[in-house]
Amino acid sequence: MTSGPPAPIDLRSDTITTPDDAMRTAMSGAEVGDNVIDSDPTIVSLEERAADMLGMEAALWTPSGTMANLIALSLHLQRGDRFLAPRGAHVLTNELGSAAWLAGGMPDPLDHDAGPGRPTPATVRAAAGPPNGPYYTLRTTLLSLENTHNAAGGAITPPEEHAQLVATARDCGLNVHLDGARLWNAAAALDLPPAALTVGVDSVSACLSKGLGAPVGSVVAGDAEFVERARRMRQMLGGGVRQGGVLAAAGLVALDRVEELERDHANARALAAGLGELGWDVEAPRTNILLAAVPDVALALERLRSKGILALPMAGKVRFVLHRDVSDDDVEEALRRLKEERG
Repeated sequence: MTSGPPAPIDLRSDTITTPDDAMRTAMSGAEVGDNVIDSDPTIVSLEERAADMLGMEAALWTPSGTMANLIALSLHLQRGDRFLAPRGAHVLTNELGSAAWLAGGMPDPLDHDAGPGRPTPATVRAAAGPPNGPYYTLRTTLLSLENTHNAAGGAITPPEEHAQLVATARDCGLNVHLDGARLWNAAAALDLPPAALTVGVDSVSACLSKGLGAPVGSVVAGDAEFVERARRMRQMLGGGVRQGGVLAAAGLVALDRVEELERDHANARALAAGLGELGWDVEAPRTNILLAAVPDVALALERLRSKGILALPMAGKVRFVLHRDVSDDDVEEALRRLKEERG
């Protein structure tokens, strides 16, 4: 009798998690209402709690992080406005050009000259140009930051650098949006409240289905006037759900789990150490994302798949993402399989 293939260890993303029993129970018992005609009480509770955690006046639930970012960019930009974002930012490379196509913005990537995922204030200032140039030149109106920076390996922008970037943006006449899809990871890694990483921004998005385990949902937050405008934009984009409290209940459970993200970070460090011992060229992870440089990404991914280890390409490297559905034992097993192959 031959044994079957090894059970897969899925390190493709922290979005592949499934709701556990506690989350499913909360979803099944959620109080709901029509969130378009009136409001949904559970969505309202989630929005109020998220706004408080993010240090913003108000928040709006959205079905996805891409929609949350698109809403913010659509409100901050007029057609033809240039916006700045760190090179490789999700809004530049992973949202199908919606920032240009739907929000009407002209993207301009900034080099990571302050470290992975982080431009210096001088780079922002140089790219922004004078706030009141001739009418026939591009008008730069927005700086979009990302914390953590996915394509830079879950890199963190610390609060002091964030403050300098926001101050520079203000000096250049720019609004600031923060793509905080994994802001919870940055906060957990720094042992800071999430609000410490949003100071001074006009808007922030944050994901509930990355790392925290909710099946669906993000929030976009800002002041009350911004969120009222955002509500209309969400409706235009088809995000006006009805009894969405079933999904918001999962988000409320997810927000109880921010401190648990440090376990994923520890597993990322353990995986990096083990891969390094096996000769892999890996970068030390700051959060739950690990990048490995390999000569042939496609070949490396196939080699991993043959061992039942699933990963994805990112920024020309192999990306491993640790998450709540991957245990310490899973990390040890993945390393054992690779070590066994090495012989």
